[in-house]
Amino acid sequence: MADTDTGAPPKPLLIAAACLAVLLAAGVAVFGLTRGADPVTPAADGPLPLVPIPAFQSGSPDCAKLIGALPHELTSSGNTLVRRKLAEPAPEASVGWGTGEPVVLRCGLGKPPELNPTSQLRTINKVQWLQVQGEGTATWFVVDRPVYTALTVPDTAGTGPLQTVSDVIAANLPAVPLRF
Repeated sequence: MADTDTGAPPKPLLIAAACLAVLLAAGVAVFGLTRGADPVTPAADGPLPLVPIPAFQSGSPDCAKLIGALPHELTSSGNTLVRRKLAEPAPEASVGWGTGEPVVLRCGLGKPPELNPTSQLRTINKVQWLQVQGEGTATWFVVDRPVYTALTVPDTAGTGPLQTVSDVIAANLPAVPLRF
């Protein structure tokens, strides 16, 4: 069915093919819009990426002892937060729990700049903490142990993680005088 002059297919056949292509593209678009998105595994199920921060004592025996004693799960506002694998390269002496906004512990940090003789400290289960409020989170620094440790919790978390971590710290690291 070629045009006798040029060898090209007849015009009606070209028009029909173009119309079919347009209809096919429109059908795919409508199907994609009406079908909805497939549920995607949230990134929170994979390894937890943590930004490296200076932690000069993260390789200390105190941090190794603390990290080894931390539980596999924490309870926060009635929810169980499971310990997560950290994405490589993982900062040394760091642990994360939960999906979405995780609870993160880092051991071996430098003295928090907010710590001074007039800082308001809270004692939780025999451990002294300095709270530093962030945007949507609070970071609690352990200030009375041989190594500074930070526990960052989302504002939606209850007090469970702080209490559990306080118990582990009190049982594994001796109290020391505050260092300003």
